[in-house]
Amino acid sequence: MSRKYFGTDGVRGTVGEVPITPEFVLRLGQAAGRALTSTAEGHRPAVLIGKDTRISGYMLEAALEAGLSSAGVDVVLCGPLPTPGVAYLTRALRLDAGIVISASHNPYPDNGIKFFSAHGKKLPDAVEAAIEAELDKPLHCVSSKNLGKARRLDDAAGRYIEFCKRTFPNELDLKDVKIVVDSAHGAAYHVAPPVFHELGAEVVSLGASPNGMNINDGVGALHAQHLAKAVELNDADVGIALDGDADRLVMVDAAGRIYNGDELLYVIVRERMRRGTVDGVVGTLMTNYALERRFRELGVPFARAKVGDRYVLEMLEEKGWLYGGEGSGHLLTLDCHTTGDGIVSALQVLSAMRRHRQTLADLTADLALMPQALVNAKVERGFDWKSHDGLVSAVGEVERELNGAGRVLIRPSGTEPVLRVMVEAREVEIAEAMAHRLAAVVGSVATH
Repeated sequence: MSRKYFGTDGVRGTVGEVPITPEFVLRLGQAAGRALTSTAEGHRPAVLIGKDTRISGYMLEAALEAGLSSAGVDVVLCGPLPTPGVAYLTRALRLDAGIVISASHNPYPDNGIKFFSAHGKKLPDAVEAAIEAELDKPLHCVSSKNLGKARRLDDAAGRYIEFCKRTFPNELDLKDVKIVVDSAHGAAYHVAPPVFHELGAEVVSLGASPNGMNINDGVGALHAQHLAKAVELNDADVGIALDGDADRLVMVDAAGRIYNGDELLYVIVRERMRRGTVDGVVGTLMTNYALERRFRELGVPFARAKVGDRYVLEMLEEKGWLYGGEGSGHLLTLDCHTTGDGIVSALQVLSAMRRHRQTLADLTADLALMPQALVNAKVERGFDWKSHDGLVSAVGEVERELNGAGRVLIRPSGTEPVLRVMVEAREVEIAEAMAHRLAAVVGSVATH
């Protein structure tokens, strides 16, 4: 499908610039509403709208509500709630779709609109295509008697808290565990701390005072050093960092060591292996090679999808597997939820720690990630590195020097005119030197 407005994770941009303007979002709401009503059989469609804590959420929520109701769609408003919470409630309430107003880990001037199907999954390409087709049509309001209604779901946070807690084993608890929870001043600020507290933990809450403009600002999963310092300062056992919409997870142990998505995925899968068979695991092109190698040593098939949790989910469903994720902290446990969920993923890691009375360091002792170096090389738009003999030759030379003890990955950015040059090697100095060497070749050939 050729997308004009939809990216890999909905529609996103800077507030006040197309497509994140009230005018466009009104049209988007009506387009989505028309697409839903065209497929609804014998009932009026209903849609759940949730959001993170950005100040622009109020404006965009109102525009979406107006667009949907003008197309004859009922709207349920749940206010600030994590993206996976919206996915869960859409399914639990038997609604036709869910919409999240969020730009995830981006700073507050950005925002976005992403959709979930009635089953709590990302919209199929065909539905996104239908919405884009409707966007090209003029605005049209249904008759007054057919207008949609709106209501507020006052207990949304409580329902989602209970859902998260149910993914933690009944026979375990978090008593005598001190946890620092960093909610990134985002959508989980009023949800994540109670989940862990109600399971028995002593919770120190960070990033739980949103003001509309401080989401992800020096806190959360993208700034885990802040969490590491707080764990040390509070003499805590573990730290949990989420991003603005709480679908991403990073953790910190009592020593202040940061654990990324690759390591946390390993902990979760190893725990599932102790309780049964794991058919396979999906990572991405960026997943550390050490994780792939370790799973294969354990006899677990491993496959790589394109970068993006959407593509990880697609491959999991294609193969009929349950577990996958990205190093950035998007983790999928399809035996718990239909989408990536930072809180649920943290509970899966904590259950392994509690069941075996082990630390994160213990649980990852047999996984030694390879150092990765990532360099962005500016290029002209449309530059095809695979067709340039000089760069292809340089990549081949680096791969021969690595001699199977590392790998090279070059991929174009989907949002800016750069190539991502990533090198893995046994030593970080070697990886960095090789990555910069290739980036320099990119700089010398891209202008020719």
